[in-house]
This record gives sequence, structure tokens and C-alpha cells, in this order.
Amino acid sequence: MLTHAKAFGSYSVNDLSKAKEFYGKTLGIEISEEMDGMILALHINGNGNNPIIYPKPNHEPATFTVLNFPVDDVEKAVDELTAKGIQFEHYDMEQLKTDAKGIMRYKDIMAQAWFKDPAGNILSVVGNK
Repeated sequence: MLTHAKAFGSYSVNDLSKAKEFYGKTLGIEISEEMDGMILALHINGNGNNPIIYPKPNHEPATFTVLNFPVDDVEKAVDELTAKGIQFEHYDMEQLKTDAKGIMRYKDIMAQAWFKDPAGNILSVVGNK
């Protein structure tokens, strides 16, 4: 029944105008307002199944990563986003440790760094180095 469904993700924010500014201007993602401006669609995956963001008055930020952005060079992405004012999360847990820039490196296989949107949802950049 759902084998060929074109699934997409969604998550809430407490302020849609701040989300529009952050995702559209700060991150530079093409966005569109849908349903008479009640939701934002992030045009990032090219297949039409765009993640959507919707307002929720009693929004509570997700405590897990809601959106991952694959990049070629995590360190370069972190530097560019930091220059735009984004602050990266720092973790010091047994299975998750980040460096001074907020980058977790797993051997020579992958690297990942986490940051939050204005509503406190966790996003990441992830790549091979």
C-alpha cells in the first residue's frame, strides 16, 4: 500500500516568520508558502517531496535531529554557517563527542555537526569528511 508513496517529513516551529527568515535567508534554502501561508515547504531534495514546517502554539523543540543536510565538506559548511551567525552544538558523551567547532568525526568515514533553528529544532550537516 505505501511502497511507492512519496513520503515527506514535517515538524513544527513556534514562529513561522522567524522560520522563513532562518531557512530562506540564513540557510539560503528555496522556500514556498503553502496553504495560504500556513506552512513552509523547503525545496531541498529535488523530487517534490519537500519537508514542511508548520506553526504550533505549544511547540516543543525536538530532542533529536529532524533534518540532515548532506554536504561535501562538513568543516567548510560549519565555517560558512558560523560566519552567518549559526552556533553549533557541542557534545561530550560516551558515543558522541564533538571538537571545538562542534564537529563529530567518525574515523575517516563521516563527520557531522548539529545546530538549531530559531524554534530549537536540531538540524545537522553531514558528510564524508
